[in-house]
Parts: sequence; structure tokens; C-alpha cells
Amino acid sequence: MAHNCVSMNLASSQVKKYSNHFPDKADSMDNILDFSLEDMALAVRNKEIKSVQLVQGFLDRIEKVNKPLNAVVLSNAEQALKMAAKADTELANGNLQGPLHGIPMTIKDSLDTKDTITTWGTTGRADFRPGRDATVVTRLRDAGAILLGKTNTPEFTLWFQTDNLVYGPTRNPFDTDRTPGGSSGGAAAIIAAGASPFDIGTDTGGSIRLPSHFCGITGIKPTTGRVPCTGNALPSAGLIAPLSQPGPMARYVADLAYLLPLISGPDLIDPFAVPATLDDSRFVDIDSLRIAFHTDNGIKTPMSEITGAVNGVVQLLADYGVSASEARPDGIEMSNFILGRIFAADGGEMVEALLEDCRTDSPSPKIQETLIRDQTEIDQREFAQIITLWDNFRSSMLAFFDDFDVLICPVNAHTAIPLGELEDMLNYTYTSAYNLTGWPGAVIRAGTDDHGLPIGIQILARPFREDYCLAVAAWLEARLGEFSKPQIHSV
Repeated sequence: MAHNCVSMNLASSQVKKYSNHFPDKADSMDNILDFSLEDMALAVRNKEIKSVQLVQGFLDRIEKVNKPLNAVVLSNAEQALKMAAKADTELANGNLQGPLHGIPMTIKDSLDTKDTITTWGTTGRADFRPGRDATVVTRLRDAGAILLGKTNTPEFTLWFQTDNLVYGPTRNPFDTDRTPGGSSGGAAAIIAAGASPFDIGTDTGGSIRLPSHFCGITGIKPTTGRVPCTGNALPSAGLIAPLSQPGPMARYVADLAYLLPLISGPDLIDPFAVPATLDDSRFVDIDSLRIAFHTDNGIKTPMSEITGAVNGVVQLLADYGVSASEARPDGIEMSNFILGRIFAADGGEMVEALLEDCRTDSPSPKIQETLIRDQTEIDQREFAQIITLWDNFRSSMLAFFDDFDVLICPVNAHTAIPLGELEDMLNYTYTSAYNLTGWPGAVIRAGTDDHGLPIGIQILARPFREDYCLAVAAWLEARLGEFSKPQIHSV
């Protein structure tokens, strides 16, 4: 496949890119498990460690931390060890499958895996095996990655907390009385706990970026159309399909840069996926970027620690002679209204169809709320007005890039909230606004609140300039240094 060859070559060229940012290649297994993906892949390739050792090491970590978190909800341990042994044999025979040869991964349970139950968080699929991988999963396996297990998601990914009637709630590794966020909360929690090197999340209103913020990891929502949504719980066709994007979640920005080329490009199934150049973030000159920031989007004022984290990053840039101007896009104040009307525009048809297709008789309370909320029918005139309003919003927001290349802002108005707490949806406009525009957005940790919870910041750029997001994120990551890790005690 031409697509995979291009991605593999690009990723392979990046293997030594960030080597000096991460732990020295010493002797202990724990140290190797904390390598960046590039260094881990290089260690396997150079036969410094076997894939079986890596897979077993991460399985041991999952066993140690997962019980209080409930992040990995389905184990693929037996098959993973078999695939790792096969990878070691292949390498011994001189056959390198790809840039992730023998590297373990977890995958969000909203993404289909042909050999492993995929529930989408709904009871009708509690024992369902799709028989076909999601496109992103196929591409990662083709690159040599090995599935350790599936990570928890709310039903059909439609909640900012990770809980469902199949597996129950996932908990935040920094405080198990709090949510890791949603919908990619299982992925974020297990990565933050150090028990998975990477996962693929999906983001329709902030579902990669919010859990990354709540759990102190890094993640990127690519531009709409960059990565196919084929095989995800939410359909890749229909009114809200352009809101969703799969994207990598990991421990280091370098890992995102390593993974994104492997999953990008059209699959000739998802009608929104397009062939677009993916520029290399190594060649971005930070000094040349016109950087904007804001601490308040004009919809919901964040808690003071979040404002402080954004201002701290701006000051860090200034200390190195990189200036940033305070600004926010015109029209952003309309985002919450527009998103609400779009989700209600089909009168609940999409959710009803998902429940019927999955043979789910008992939807979760959140899905029941969604159905009640969205049952109001709208006429043809109002539907047409909603589409026009959305298009005009995207156009108005794009004008921001006449003056700027990058925008730094909060990810949410709060850090991780207690499990089950009723959300103020205005807090989530810091992410959902950019699902409406389709812009790429990366998240890195930039601070800690008074309760010891992580604070992330969001780095946004114009469509298809993920390289800007990743370059600024990597620059900041290197200078912000390491933050405290969660202390998890098995129960």
C-alpha cells in the first residue's frame, strides 16, 4: 500500500529526532519502558530488547495499576505475547515490519478491533467482535504495533466522563475520586499511569484534548479529514461526522510526531478524509511564528491556576525572545450555540440508529438524556439556517490566521472534576469550538493546580498545520521540564 510506505519512511526518518530528551538507555526494564516511542523502536530494531520483554513489561504495569483505575477494560495479553514472539522471530530473520515493529499499544474501545471485543460502551455490543479493524488500527498493526487491550469509553463516546453500563467508570490516576475526562478517558488514564506507551483517541468535542488535560499527558486532535474515522463508534457520514477526528495520545510530544504520519491519509471509505501534506515539525522555526494567546475565551472564565499556566507559558516564550500577542478569534462566542443546534438538528436520529444497530435495549443515563434533549424537531428552513451558520462561523474564525499562525489557550475552564459531577458545558467550549472549525490542536501539561491535578494547555493552528502545533508543543515541553507523576496504590 502506497500510503503505508510513505508514512513508514517519514516515521523512520524521525527515529533519532528527540533521543536526548528522554531517559538514558540504561539497564533497567523500567527505564526502557519509559523511553519515547522512537527510542523504544530503535532499541527493538537494534536487538537491545525483545518485543516479548516490552509487551510483558507493560502488561505487568497494567496489572499493577489498572484495578483502581478501570482504564483497560479488556485484556489481549495472551495474543499480545504471541504476536511479540512472532515479531522477535521476524526481526531475527531480518524482517522489519515497520516503524512500530514489536511496540505495544492500547486502543480506545470506540475503535473496532477485529480480533478483540469492541463494545463502543453500549450493552448491545458487550460480546461483539467486529471482524474488521478500524482504519487507524489496521495502519498501526501494519506498522508493527501489538495490541495489549482496549481502554474504556462512554457509550458511543458521547460524554465528557468515561463511564458506561458495560464496564463502569474509569478513574483519574491523580485522584481516583475524579474523572479522567471523556471520551478517551481510559486511554488517558492508563498512559498517565505509565502502563501504555500510546493509544488512539477520538475527538468530537474535546475527547482527546480534555482527558489529556485532566490526566497530564499529551495528545493531538488532527485537522478534520487528516485521519479516517472508519471503524469508530460515531459514523463517518452524516451531519456531525466532520466534528470527529481520531488522533494519538501518548507521554511525549515526540511520540505524537512519530505516530501521526502512520495513521494519516484517506482510506477511500471515510468521505471526509483527504490527501493532505503532513509537514515535518522539525523544520518549523519557532521564532518565525506569529503566536497569539488568550486566557479567557469570552464564554467561561477559567480557574486562576489555569490562567496562571497559560500566562506562565507566554512568559517562558518571552524569556527566550519569542513574543506572543493576546488575541482570540472573532466569532468564537457563537460556538456553544452552534454546536448545540447541530447536535439537536437530527432530532436524535443518529443516536436512535446507533442503539438500533447495536441492539441496545438499555442505553446509559447520559444517552437517555441526549435522546430527550434532542427530540425537538426542526423544519427545513431552520435546518438550512444551521448549516449556513456553521459555514459562516468557520469562515469568520479562519480570518484569525491573517494575523497569527498559532493560538495558545486553556483546554477547559477547570481541572479534573469529581466523578459524576454535572458538567457546565460552557467549560468545554475551549475544545468544542475547534471541532466546529476543524483546526488541529495539541495538548501538553503546563502546570499543577492546588489539589495536585494536572493543567494542560492547548496549541492550535490553521487547518493541516499540525507541524506548527507539534513544534511549539515540543519546544515548550523541553523547557517546562518534568512534572509529578501519579502515585497509584492497588486495591
